[in-house]
Amino acid sequence: MSIYIPAVTELRKRHCTPCEGGVNPLDPGQVETLRPAIPDWVVAGNRITRSFRFKDFSATMAFVNAVAWVAHREDHHPDLEVGYSTVRVTYWTHAIGGLSENDFICAARIDALLQDG
Repeated sequence: MSIYIPAVTELRKRHCTPCEGGVNPLDPGQVETLRPAIPDWVVAGNRITRSFRFKDFSATMAFVNAVAWVAHREDHHPDLEVGYSTVRVTYWTHAIGGLSENDFICAARIDALLQDG
């Protein structure tokens, strides 16, 4: 099976597709092909993770609320670890026990939250 690999700007514009299981997770080659679209994220096993640092609790919570909005809109939800000035976001598609294109779409959308302009 081949997978279409969109450019990073295109990935940020895509929307998640429902995944209720019954499909295979991305294989390591597919994951590595999508990785350049989210260069600040770390692939660890069957998950992608990124840590963010903010100036204070208020900025941290604003970011968490924005991530929650993305998750709600895409109906694809990350695991979040929140501290005073840090947030760790972890994505993986629970229904398939591994990574899907949805994880990369959401990661790219979260990265876009922090872009200037």
